[in-house]
Amino acid sequence: MFTSMGTQAKDLSLYTPNTRISAPPGASIDYTIDIINESSVVRNENLSVTGLPSTWTYTLQSGSYHIDRIAVLPGEKKSLKLKVEVPFQVNKGIQTFYVNAINTTSLPLSINVTERGAAESELSTTQNNMQGDNSATLTYKATLRNRTAEQQHYSLRGDVPRGWNLTFKADFKAVTSVELEPNSTKELTIELKPSATTAPGVYTIPVKALTGATAAALDLEAVVTGSYAGQLTTPDGRVSTSARAGREKELDLVLRNTGTSTLHNLELRSNLPSNWELRFEPEQQDSLQAGETAHVKAYLKPHKNAIPGDYVTSLELRNPEINTKVSYRVTIKTPALWGWLGVLLIMGALGGLVLMFRKYGRR
Repeated sequence: MFTSMGTQAKDLSLYTPNTRISAPPGASIDYTIDIINESSVVRNENLSVTGLPSTWTYTLQSGSYHIDRIAVLPGEKKSLKLKVEVPFQVNKGIQTFYVNAINTTSLPLSINVTERGAAESELSTTQNNMQGDNSATLTYKATLRNRTAEQQHYSLRGDVPRGWNLTFKADFKAVTSVELEPNSTKELTIELKPSATTAPGVYTIPVKALTGATAAALDLEAVVTGSYAGQLTTPDGRVSTSARAGREKELDLVLRNTGTSTLHNLELRSNLPSNWELRFEPEQQDSLQAGETAHVKAYLKPHKNAIPGDYVTSLELRNPEINTKVSYRVTIKTPALWGWLGVLLIMGALGGLVLMFRKYGRR
C-alpha cells in the first residue's frame, strides 16, 4: 500500500518529501531518500531504479559511493542521494519511475517536464519591436539559452543596413561572443543605431548566436520615424557682408532640409539693430522635401544714421518642428561723401604746403 510518506512492507520503508517535481528539459534533479528499518533485524537490501526511459540517466549514492545494495540496522535509517538527469530531447509531460528495495518496498516518483525540449540553442526576446528616429539608439533585451549538454562558445552577429551600428552587450560590456555552460542562460542587450540618412520605414534586422555545433537566430524589428532638421546659410557659406547706412543691400540665403522628413510652413524671421529693416522674398516656404534646398532673397536696409562699424543680426528659420538660427555680421562702411571730403582735405593740405614752400623756401 502506498502512502504520502512512501511505501511500507515488511517493516522497511522508503521516504522523500518531494514525490512530484516540475523541471525543464536538461535539468538535474536531486533527491534525498531515507530507507527506514522498523524491524528488529538488520536489513540488507538490493536497490534499483526502474521506469526511466533509456535516454534518462541517474546516479544512486550513499555518502560518496555509488551503490546498488545497502544494510540498515534495526530501528535506524540510512539516507541515499538520487540524481536524475532530464535529457534535452524530451517530450512535455509527466514521467513516473520507482526507487526499489528489491522484493521489499518501492517508492514512486514523478517528474513533470514543463516543455518539449531539444538539443539546441535559443535566442529570444519579449519585445522585438522598437521605434525611434534616425538619431535614436534602439535597445532590445534578449536571452541566449544553451540547451545542449556541452559548454558552448557563441559568436554574436547581425545583418544591418549599410551605415547602421549594431552592438551586443553582456554584463554591461560590449562583446562579440559569450560562453555558456550546459542548460544555462545569458542576458544580452542589443543596441541598434540607424545611419543619419536612413529613410523612415520598418526594417527587419536578423541577429544570430553561432557555434560550430548549433545556432540560434532572432529577427528584430526597427521602426525608423522621420527626423526634422534644417539649415539656414548662404550659397558660399559666408554669413557676413558689408553695407552702407540708409542703402538697401540684397542678400542671397539658402534653406536646406537636413532631416529625413518633409518640412512644412517654414518661416523666416530676423532680429535687427534698432531702426534697421529686412524683408524676405518669399517670406514663407510651403514645403521642403528631405535633402532639398530653396533659395531666398533678403533685402537689408541699415538705418541712415548707422555709425560705421560691425553689427550682428540674427536670422531665424522656424516651423513647429525646427528652430534654426544663424548670426549674420554686417559691416557698415563710411559714406562715399565723407570719403571724398577726406580726399579733398588731404589734397588741400598738400596744396597749402606747396604754396608755403614756394613762398618761404628761398629765404
